[in-house]
Amino acid sequence: MPNERPSVVWLRDDLRLADNPALDAAVARGGPVVVVYLLDEVSRGIRPLGGAVKWWLHHSLASLGADIAARGGTLTLRRGDAATEIARIVAETDAAAVFWNRRYGRARDIDAALKSSLREAGVEAQSFRANLLFEPWTVTTQEGNPYRVFTQFWKTCLEQGVARDPLDAPDSIRPFDVRSDDLGDWGLLPTKPDWAGGLREHCRPGEDNAHERLEGFVDEVLESYNRRDEPGFEATSGLSPHLRFGEISPLQIWHRLHGALGAGAKANAAGFLREVGWREFNWNILYHFPELHERNYRSAFDAFPWADTPEWEIDAWRHGTTGVPLVDAGMRELWETGTMHNRVRMVTASFLIKNLLVDWRVGEAWFWDTLVDADEANNPANWQWVAGSGADAAPYFRVFNPVLQAQKFDKHGRYIRRWVPELEAGEYPLEPIVDLAQSRRDALAAYDTMKASTS
Repeated sequence: MPNERPSVVWLRDDLRLADNPALDAAVARGGPVVVVYLLDEVSRGIRPLGGAVKWWLHHSLASLGADIAARGGTLTLRRGDAATEIARIVAETDAAAVFWNRRYGRARDIDAALKSSLREAGVEAQSFRANLLFEPWTVTTQEGNPYRVFTQFWKTCLEQGVARDPLDAPDSIRPFDVRSDDLGDWGLLPTKPDWAGGLREHCRPGEDNAHERLEGFVDEVLESYNRRDEPGFEATSGLSPHLRFGEISPLQIWHRLHGALGAGAKANAAGFLREVGWREFNWNILYHFPELHERNYRSAFDAFPWADTPEWEIDAWRHGTTGVPLVDAGMRELWETGTMHNRVRMVTASFLIKNLLVDWRVGEAWFWDTLVDADEANNPANWQWVAGSGADAAPYFRVFNPVLQAQKFDKHGRYIRRWVPELEAGEYPLEPIVDLAQSRRDALAAYDTMKASTS
């Protein structure tokens, strides 16, 4: 006889049916399954979601709910403090087990405490690796310390290898009747004003769309991946928001890319997987340094003399009106689509940090609110990389010149003309808000001041 007391599957950033170990364990246990997504923005250490992420989340949950319903189950939605709500669901359903996939930031403390309390109450509680290829405590130096340099980190990962194949989605999910919030009542979509028109045009959330995107990348784009630094050329995967929400797992991507190695794309596949490895590295950093979006990873930068930059200059950066075409193109792409080409992300971040001398946390907060792929590891880690304050960071004196970057990577102006159509009429009507050469000298002088104060 199957177990009739239900299992609870607690979803977070793993909004998929395939290769979902927590869901797989619940279905394998037998009996009904309560699949619950809990929106927790109130527990201690939890960072409230940005606006663009909330938009994607709404549509991802709608897609997941339909996928679960097609297999006979239901998606339960709850909102509130995780410890309280999960305990309430267990009590309401008389659940015998709770399964979830592990988190690696501050939220792991919430999960550990909940696991202990559930087990003390006689409820089975298990967590699984699902959203990383390599868990942070498994990739360390010979001395047992976390890696600070990506190359050595990734070398160790590759030497370990990936152990298992992706799991199949369940054929069916037995439902269990339990109270659920209405997704529309959560207010995740913007209304006054509705600024999401561009997101609706450019974004396609959901597990099926994630795999369609992966297949399109492997079949049509991978052979050109060596041109990924050219923002006007389609040479990137577009998978980052799907990974952020766990609509696809890194393990699924890993195996699909390895399956493509015989298609004459071995070097490009390895290069793409190296970018997946950079994501792993950032999560490893967050695990060991959970204050990543609040504090400099390298404490010497606590003494950096940021300028008292006028708010209008920061707003010009936010809205793509700096008078520097590549910077403006990137910031307008971000506002319109919820994403930005990676090369241009580095250029726009460098402009804010080094040409305007604005604390990297200001830019990180803007990206947190406007990127559909903003997560708690990659967003701050990449900002700190540009700032020079992070792990394996670019040296501070590396200041991206947006004019030279455009000449090198967008030499035909395809990307800039798309997002800054004013240039089609001739001269760009906006004057640069800052002199690039002088501001570079000012940035290097500020860095020298920091070094002198910490030496």
